[in-house]
Amino acid sequence: MQTWTQTYTPLGSLWLSALVATIPVFALLAMLGLLHVRAHIAALIGLGCSLLIAIGVYGMPANLAFEAAGYGAAFGLFPIGWIVIGAIFIFDLCVATGKFEICKHTIVALSKDRRIQALLIAFSFGAFIEGAAGFGTPVAISAAMLIGIGFRPLQAAGLALIGNTAPVAYGALGTPLLTLASITGLPLHALSSCAGRILPIFSMIVPFWIVCTMAGVRGALEIWPACLTCGLSFAAAQFAMSNFHGPWIVDIVGAIFSMFMLVVLLRFWRPKNIWQFEHEANSAEPALLIPDKLTTREKLAAWMPWILLSVFVFAWGVPQIKTFLDGGPKNEPNFLARKSYIEFQIKPLHNAVIRDKPVVPEPKAEDAVFKFNWLSATGTGLLFAAIFSSLFLGLRPRQSAKIFARTLWRLRLPLLTIAAMLALGYTTKYAGLDATMGLAFAQTGWAFPFFSPLLGWLGVALTGSDTSSNVLFGNLQKLTAQQLGISPILAASANSAGGVMGKMIDAQSIVVAGAATGQQGGEGAILRYVFWHSLALAILVGFVVLAMAYWFPGLIPPLEPK
Repeated sequence: MQTWTQTYTPLGSLWLSALVATIPVFALLAMLGLLHVRAHIAALIGLGCSLLIAIGVYGMPANLAFEAAGYGAAFGLFPIGWIVIGAIFIFDLCVATGKFEICKHTIVALSKDRRIQALLIAFSFGAFIEGAAGFGTPVAISAAMLIGIGFRPLQAAGLALIGNTAPVAYGALGTPLLTLASITGLPLHALSSCAGRILPIFSMIVPFWIVCTMAGVRGALEIWPACLTCGLSFAAAQFAMSNFHGPWIVDIVGAIFSMFMLVVLLRFWRPKNIWQFEHEANSAEPALLIPDKLTTREKLAAWMPWILLSVFVFAWGVPQIKTFLDGGPKNEPNFLARKSYIEFQIKPLHNAVIRDKPVVPEPKAEDAVFKFNWLSATGTGLLFAAIFSSLFLGLRPRQSAKIFARTLWRLRLPLLTIAAMLALGYTTKYAGLDATMGLAFAQTGWAFPFFSPLLGWLGVALTGSDTSSNVLFGNLQKLTAQQLGISPILAASANSAGGVMGKMIDAQSIVVAGAATGQQGGEGAILRYVFWHSLALAILVGFVVLAMAYWFPGLIPPLEPK
């Protein structure tokens, strides 16, 4: 069997090697953000750069490099692309039947103020979907809902991305932190608690940040009770659940509490001025063509697809249900065993690439196993929700099939882009380019606590996943912290906490947001809209972690419980 051990300083100098390793990332960002190149073309060019550097500079065997790219592309289509298809299909069903107009009406009935609507959908409802599913689902759904109620495409995409930050570390029922604990061997409760002492600060900031982005500082101050209620209620639940329960349902409880408190506030308080977009204020056309008086049954019928979506997404995220759908435990398989869950080893890549010190404590072979869990995948849950929704909405199978075909055709280029982006990320991972960049961050000495979250931010920007960033850099954070005399709990948690701010600029999220809002080809504009927000928030996380490391160490959970 052919094996290849990663080298992290192929040019003899760590900093020079790190500079070369960043070329694919900077090429991709420059083409999207500055040269306005279409996303699928930029992704393919970035992939080409990563392959050339992996083979020509790092010495990775060409067959392994192309296998890594193919593995990433497959993961981009399933499960990521499958999630996007399901989410957009449900949205298209609602639009085609006219029910989404009623959904818009009920949201506007809570508040006609666009700022309040953004808080409800982009922050609170998005956090609920993040907690249940994660992996791009909340961006797709929130952005589609925002554009459906009248937000401009760029605003809808950007606000959904900014809103999907603070919940990410606890997304998909705590998957990122569960993975971090598994990779580092650090106590799960300590990691959950530490992240739950960093992120509530930003849970309170993000609602204000969302409104400032769309309406300016003055616009945010006008509705400060709503921003504070939304953020503080989510932050309080996030802190309590992460510190006294665990990472599993932090976002779900926080989102429900946040929405509930905001709705309660709106019964006693309303903004003095109803804020709308300029194009609405200057338009004589009515925003909605729905009668003012709708029965409870009509409202429930309109919202039923989204209720079904929430139910199925939550159910598909419950570990016991997921295990059942995958064929049951290994020692007690059920009738679905070896039918609904199939694993493919990607040959010859599987166990052929060796991660070496100091990135890992001991040399470790990287597995490459494609998991085709077609029944338990979140996208399948969304598809079931769509099927039941179509039946509830009275659509015939042929009508639903036509809508589904239109959805697939509309998403053809976004799916290609997602596949190319993930191919780039996996090539970077298996070639060791990501580890070189991580080692460069680790050389920052006493300032490492500040740069530790930025390393997580970079990891998510590269891979599109807080879980993947924790896999890539979790051990490196732990080892570096131990060498510098800093709490490994803080460093590892900072990787996940800083990573959430990279979620809004990772290529996967950008493409998903573009697809959800019909902006194929406009991904560069979305990136420019959110990039500086992402970097600024990541830097703020760095300052919080730095303060905890040197000035407030008492806030860091102990490695061993007392």
